[in-house]
Amino acid sequence: MKLRNFSITPLMLLSASALASERGADWQIGPEIRGKNYSVGVPRVMADSDDGPAFVFPADPRGQVKYVTRETGSLANARSLTIRYRIDASEGTRFVANERPSSPAMISLYFQRRGDNWSAKNRHASYRWYSVSDKTLPLTPGEHTITLNFRDEWGAVMGAQSRGNPAFEDALENAERVGFVFGWSGGRGHGVHATGPARFTLLDFEIR
Repeated sequence: MKLRNFSITPLMLLSASALASERGADWQIGPEIRGKNYSVGVPRVMADSDDGPAFVFPADPRGQVKYVTRETGSLANARSLTIRYRIDASEGTRFVANERPSSPAMISLYFQRRGDNWSAKNRHASYRWYSVSDKTLPLTPGEHTITLNFRDEWGAVMGAQSRGNPAFEDALENAERVGFVFGWSGGRGHGVHATGPARFTLLDFEIR
């Protein structure tokens, strides 16, 4: 796929409060845990653009974007989750997984049960669920779509699988947040930065 020529204008560097509409502000960039935001070098919410909510990837190794989520209700009756997005990047820009720079930087679909304390211990080990490897994509410029059925396999934060797992059904019934995360295959939401100017635009996010 041919790389897009892209430059960040001063408008794109304005704060989230200046740019975010209600649509963009619905999407929190985090996670924010006990008052600390674990995404660094990005606004707390996505900004609005003509094509949809958007953010600029941190172009500094000290920055990273991890989780992008919005509130949801129960997903017990949902069949599938689809994301359609576009990445615009200057020629030569690479995407780097902060935790494992030698591994491809990836995007994964995600949902989270209500009441998670982020410890990933005991029952909380099954509160966060991520798309499995064949339903993740490496970060590359262009327009992309991922669809994942809720009856397909999902993986929990500590590795449990979803099929036949009551904890997965409980998480769907009591879902609180849904969205997508950035990281690598061994750390799905562990953060990504870019080596040059790059923008992510959410074109569509659909729960059916």
